[in-house]
Amino acid sequence: MPAPVPRQRAIPAVENGPNGPNDTTAPATATAVVASAAATAPTQARAVTDRTGTTTGGGLSLLVIEDDPAGSLGIPDLLDAAGKPIRVRTARNLTEAERLLTDDVHCILLDLALTLPPGARARTPPPPGDPRPASDPNETGEPDRTPGGSADKPDELASLKHVLHLAPRHAVLALTTSGDAERGAEAVRVGAQDYLFRDELDARLLSRAIRYAVERKRADAAQRKLTESRMRAQENARLERGLLPKPLLDGARLSFAASYLPGRSRALLGGDFYDAVRTPDGTVHAMIGDVCGHGPDEAALGVELRIAWRALTLAGLCGDELLSTLQQVLEHERADEEIFATLCTVDIAPDGRHAGLCLAGHPAPLVVRPGRLAELLPYESGGPALGLLPRARWPRRQVDLGGTWSLMLYTDGLIEGRIGAGNQRLGQDGMVELVRRQLADGRRGEELLEATVNEVRDLNGGDLTDDVAVVLLDREPGH
Repeated sequence: MPAPVPRQRAIPAVENGPNGPNDTTAPATATAVVASAAATAPTQARAVTDRTGTTTGGGLSLLVIEDDPAGSLGIPDLLDAAGKPIRVRTARNLTEAERLLTDDVHCILLDLALTLPPGARARTPPPPGDPRPASDPNETGEPDRTPGGSADKPDELASLKHVLHLAPRHAVLALTTSGDAERGAEAVRVGAQDYLFRDELDARLLSRAIRYAVERKRADAAQRKLTESRMRAQENARLERGLLPKPLLDGARLSFAASYLPGRSRALLGGDFYDAVRTPDGTVHAMIGDVCGHGPDEAALGVELRIAWRALTLAGLCGDELLSTLQQVLEHERADEEIFATLCTVDIAPDGRHAGLCLAGHPAPLVVRPGRLAELLPYESGGPALGLLPRARWPRRQVDLGGTWSLMLYTDGLIEGRIGAGNQRLGQDGMVELVRRQLADGRRGEELLEATVNEVRDLNGGDLTDDVAVVLLDREPGH
């Protein structure tokens, strides 16, 4: 026979005890203990319960799920950290709990002795902190094979698993007897935030356990979102890294270097794009382009244009024919008609001394030759940016490079950085002077590229807001 419960600790149970109206030996149910916790708490105003079982007032809300054989549930007076009453709903069984379990419930206090309703099937709960719906191992009529349950032995945590399935986003406290700590620990392993002993509860302990359980659930959800965000970031980084070009220059007697700085924070890929390939006839084709804008859509379009350029170049297209086809690709792939792209293409003859140049609204490349100052390749008759005029043409101009040279292709992010605290921009002339200084200091190749980009950033006073791409092709003596 369970120990008698003092009258002051469970008045409703005393009045309706199983052995008569004056029975004082009613079982020490969870409700009685919760009522006991309220009775021993400091004096405070009792919350008023409405017909749905919800108490008025602000703060946290608790759903107590426990089978009271007396048919009456006591409601504790509990306070949250701000001193507001914790609103309480009471449910006599899981069916009633499902009806009362709304979004404004923060925590559930579940008596592990509660049994599943007739015909209900225990469900395998998701891992702790996972909001995905639980699976039903018995959907095909098979016996419960989850840990702790079998065809011959009932699952002692079936009610908890059922609640975790119903409320994957709610904090859950498991209530058990003091002699069954192992069962409470197993409840936490399955997904409850904590477990409590019936005969050790008081108002202070229960209030604190509710607050901690709610915060722990929130922390788990925040950690899960952070983990998912990191995984997505890692996947995006791998994807973007895989989309960066790998020049196809096997057999070319040229050195290649590139620098790429997306304007988007923590991005690897921006709207700028570049590539270089060598065709079977020995011609080296290089290009650099810039899609207007700085977002992920522009970056994706830049990748599409780069891949299209490579495919068209390897298929034998060049000059106006290639750019006209690229414009068709742009027109079909862009999100709206306002988006355009600038482009610079260079095709270097197999002997390395001559090149064909096409500009589509893009700044002219810079050339460095022995005995001469670095300068821009002369080009005044380039065509418009891709996507601006439906029937535009892009003339190809022949340029002489000489036996030894360096050719630098770049996007406007390199020349639109600020100089000092004012609004003055570096511009093409400023960039040419900057490169001349770096050359005078003896820098060449990748060192020249890195020093140029770093100085542009320093002049800007920090990271550049626009995407920056720079390509350097070198032909040394004897090549």
